[in-house]
Formats: sequence, C-alpha cells, structure tokens
Amino acid sequence: MTTALTDSEIAAAVAKVVDARGSACPGPLLEAKKGIGSVSIGSVLEIWSSDPVTKSDIGAWSGKVGHEFLAFMKLAHVIYRPVALFFYALKPGTNAG
Repeated sequence: MTTALTDSEIAAAVAKVVDARGSACPGPLLEAKKGIGSVSIGSVLEIWSSDPVTKSDIGAWSGKVGHEFLAFMKLAHVIYRPVALFFYALKPGTNAG
C-alpha cells in the first residue's frame, strides 16, 4: 500500500538519517539495511547517497522486503566539484526485514 505524503510530512517523520555519500554500490544499500532496523513503523529512514545506482537498489530492495519507498530527490551540491546527491525516504513495513 502506498501512502501519499507531502515533502513536509516526510521531513517531519524522519527518525534516522543514513549518510552514505562517497560509498559505492552496494554500500548505500547495506547502510540502509542496517539503519532501517532502528526505525519504528510509521517513521521514515532518510538515505543520502552520491551513487546514482542507489535508486534502483533501494527501490528493488524495499519492494522485495515490504518497506515503502516514499520519495526520491536529486540535488546538485558543490564542494570542490559538482556532485549529485540523492535523498531517499523509506517507511518500514510491518513484516519487513
């Protein structure tokens, strides 16, 4: 079941942020798997990643295990050079692991 939430509702429900920037595949997914266990049902896990492959990994994994993939956002961020940052929001499922 998909729940339509606004950006502000997702932001308010974020219980944990996983910062996997700079980590290549499968690092962001592994960090998300570790982080989701500490997020209560109804809350949101936010994942930050600089790896564009994370979108397909997180989407496939969340559907497979029963989590809800709520949002994806791509932002441009400049430190020393342009780096794309990707933000994901996941809501744990009741029977998921």
